Amino acid sequence: MKTHEQEMKRTTHAAKPVLSGFLVGSVIGAATALLFAPRSGEETRSEIRDKAIELRDQATETAKDTVSQVKSKASDVKDNVLGKVGELKERGKQTVSKQLDRVSQAAEAGKQKVEEY
Repeated sequence: MKTHEQEMKRTTHAAKPVLSGFLVGSVIGAATALLFAPRSGEETRSEIRDKAIELRDQATETAKDTVSQVKSKASDVKDNVLGKVGELKERGKQTVSKQLDRVSQAAEAGKQKVEEY
């Protein structure tokens, strides 16, 4: 369980700086382009609106990609955990079977000793 939680934290922690850097860089680039472009106020407002929509779409796409990656990792971790659970269950069954055989052998030996007396 701890490895699953650790993996999720690592994935989430790794995605945050990338997403933040992408958004900050996009905003700075858009602001710089708008401030130095020789346009009228209406053209500038239209450009700001278009860039805002574009940035929103890019952020949405990046978020969807990140969620998809996290889901994929979570699925991999889940499959790994289920595999380990199956292995442990099988080992438990084998251990119980061995112990039952030992108890049965001990009971049989005890029965034979009682019959000898």
